Amino acid sequence: MVMWFRRVELDEVKRAKDALPHYFSILSGEEKPNFFYSKQVEVNFGEDEDLESLWETHEEGMGKLRENDLKENPKKSLLDLKALIAYKMLESCELCEFKCHANRFEEIGYCRVKESLVASDFLHIGEEPELVPSYTVFFSGCNFRCVFCQNWDISQYRVGLRYSPKEMAVKIAVAYAEGAKNVNFVGGEPTPNLPFILETLKYVKVPIPVVWNSNMYMSEKSMKLLDGIVDVYLGDFKWGNDEDALKYSKAPRYWETVTRNFLLAKKHYKAEFLIRHLVMPGHLECCTRPILEWISENLGRNVRVNVMFQYRPEYRAHEYPEIDRRLTNDEMLKAAELVKEFGLKNALVG
Repeated sequence: MVMWFRRVELDEVKRAKDALPHYFSILSGEEKPNFFYSKQVEVNFGEDEDLESLWETHEEGMGKLRENDLKENPKKSLLDLKALIAYKMLESCELCEFKCHANRFEEIGYCRVKESLVASDFLHIGEEPELVPSYTVFFSGCNFRCVFCQNWDISQYRVGLRYSPKEMAVKIAVAYAEGAKNVNFVGGEPTPNLPFILETLKYVKVPIPVVWNSNMYMSEKSMKLLDGIVDVYLGDFKWGNDEDALKYSKAPRYWETVTRNFLLAKKHYKAEFLIRHLVMPGHLECCTRPILEWISENLGRNVRVNVMFQYRPEYRAHEYPEIDRRLTNDEMLKAAELVKEFGLKNALVG
């Protein structure tokens, strides 16, 4: 029995490595995290330049990154530029697809975020096996309004502590010294906190992979800023149609936005995927099936997918009788069958 479990464990590690070779190369010291490379791209810009000019320089910098045109300790780096652009975007915020254009120097956005607040941070052992222990930074605020949110106490309210980017960088270094395999930015939702995260990474000296644990509802501009920063997109793929996304998460144009962002992320510098799909009661055919089919056809059968059975009715789920229950055994079996049907070789199921 022990040997059988050992074989299963070794097989799981092999499948994870097949899906996430860059991530495992960072863990072994063979490669650096992507933000280290962005720190080595030299770009020239002025702090007072307008966003249009800064974006043009950003394109040049990304070209250098892809050509491996790197320098030790440049005066101004691509990461510096990304942080400045994100900061300037706060004046009329369009970090996520809602593009509420709030001036977040003065007011909260649709996401309920003004300044970044850390609700909690700790070494998390409840993530996927290849991620743990994960230094998980939970930001408060979210651009979704999921009626079943398990973190509603932080996603729907402004709670937590305010740290400076330098203080956050020290906390990341301490976590790395304590054995963290990665820094895992989550929430709520990390997207409204992108300026703070990029500014923090400027001060991070330890070679820790960046995990972007997100609902994947970022704007295209935010996706450009994440290119060359994120090592693993730990992306939620919640809904297989716009109707359910609007009904349960208040997210318009969901399918178009999230599939676009996954396809953009597929082209990002050395980025990899670990996609989570939370199976919802009564939503196997309208959500689980189209999602797994799309992943198989567009991201490949080798991608790491976690098909999760952990749904439980939380927050306001009792207001929606059709999702006010746990999954049945038949639904779990059907979800496992769909994984096989679409040939997803590196999936976690359960």
